[in-house]
Amino acid sequence: MKQAKEPFQFVAASYLIRIRPERAHTLGEMARDLRTVSEASIFYHTFQSLEAHHYSAFSSDFAQWIMAACNEAALAERLAAVDLRDFVSLEDLRQALARRVEEHLKVIPRAADRPAFEPFHFCEAVDASVPLETRAQDLGELAEGIRHLSLQTLHHHFINSRLRLQLRTNDFSNWIVHNLGFNDLADKLNRIDFYNTSLDGLREQILQDLEPWMKQ
Repeated sequence: MKQAKEPFQFVAASYLIRIRPERAHTLGEMARDLRTVSEASIFYHTFQSLEAHHYSAFSSDFAQWIMAACNEAALAERLAAVDLRDFVSLEDLRQALARRVEEHLKVIPRAADRPAFEPFHFCEAVDASVPLETRAQDLGELAEGIRHLSLQTLHHHFINSRLRLQLRTNDFSNWIVHNLGFNDLADKLNRIDFYNTSLDGLREQILQDLEPWMKQ
């Protein structure tokens, strides 16, 4: 089995959640706060919330609130259609979300001041990840490590990593390309649709894709 130039370092990922002072009671306030709230809050309500909303049609907290508390189904669908795989910058993601809300309010201005059934409470996530003793020198060890990862750590390495790397990839694919040179395998992992599977399903798909390459 081919040995890596540098080992893959697994981490134990956890997130400290802080409640921010911003509250949105209307769509107009949501549009305003989307422009000014911290990037950590944008991250929490999109990338991080995906961990909890895998089986929902509305994968971000913003889309969930707009549907449930504002009863604006068309706008909720537009926000849900924002594909996180297209973004490696939280500022670009903020602009995409805010623009969709503002465009909706231009078409339906009366919706801006209509009170929501409940306010939206902005939060933010602070990464508190630490290196584990577990490392991988080859694909077999990588698969074994992935098999025993917590779901939160799997989310960290496969989904949240896109922002950390500033690339449209994940930690596993990035390591495979630069240390083993298996570009086709890295591309295959990147094509896994993490929207339409649970994190357990994501783990199984990654392991399934790794298996045929372990003999190389």
